Amino acid sequence: MVVRQHRCKGRALAVCALAVAGAMAAATGCSGTDADGADRVGGRAAAGGSGAADTPAAVVGRAADALARAGSAEARTSMETAAGGTRLTIRGQGVYDFRRQLGRIKVVLPKDAAGTPDGHLPITELLAPGALYMKNRGAGVPEDKWVRIDTTALEDGNLVTGGVTDPMAAAELLRGADGVRYVGRTELAGVRVRHYRGTADLGRAAEAASPSSRGAMAAAAKGFSSGAVPFDAYLDDDGLLRKVRHRFSFAAEGPPVAVVSTMLLYGFGVPVSVEMPPEADLYTGSVQQGAKDPDGPEAP
Repeated sequence: MVVRQHRCKGRALAVCALAVAGAMAAATGCSGTDADGADRVGGRAAAGGSGAADTPAAVVGRAADALARAGSAEARTSMETAAGGTRLTIRGQGVYDFRRQLGRIKVVLPKDAAGTPDGHLPITELLAPGALYMKNRGAGVPEDKWVRIDTTALEDGNLVTGGVTDPMAAAELLRGADGVRYVGRTELAGVRVRHYRGTADLGRAAEAASPSSRGAMAAAAKGFSSGAVPFDAYLDDDGLLRKVRHRFSFAAEGPPVAVVSTMLLYGFGVPVSVEMPPEADLYTGSVQQGAKDPDGPEAP
């Protein structure tokens, strides 16, 4: 299989979120806030620990570990690309096992540039350590075949390529949190959460990532034009990440290309069954990329 990764150039929105969009060518108790911004409930630190362990950066940095303890969750995702005044959004929904780092997400592509549906079936994505599998990929891939991509070989480590940021990778990014401030309390789907805002350093996140995530995270740390990723994170009183939004920026010839990836987590503890496709079901041909765009990336 041939899968190529390119830097974004000019109006080429389809790249960055978009091996996927080949189509786009596609509580209870008293509450208060400490001076350091760590929210406390009933006189205890909301996420556990004390002192330096309760700084905003430390609280969000523990999000991946808290999710692993929770085991699994349902997820909703959206990925919005913007450049040259044009915005397109890819949406996904599925389940994820944070202990095994396996997930299944159904991805719905946006309408085409003219605002009409492109007729593409939803893409089923299977997420695994070091690998992304896609079915209904289009671009010349038979509907009954899966495309497998080595995420450690992607310039972005699959933070945006699949149109979905791997849920564990989204949480692991917060291990590199810096300059974090506590914004305040809010509510998500009836759950009280604490809102934090800061910047994640990709290099630091890769160094601190779990062994299963380290390869893809290290690739992202090398591949992005900027190692700083602004984020907003929302955690409940058990330290569970309920929502996170990352803002990625890509180098461009002309206006920069912005990608905003948002993930919502709920239904913690839901059963998750994910089976990787057998070798016989993997596509071994070339993925079509379309004609060369004079303002975009080179076609293979």
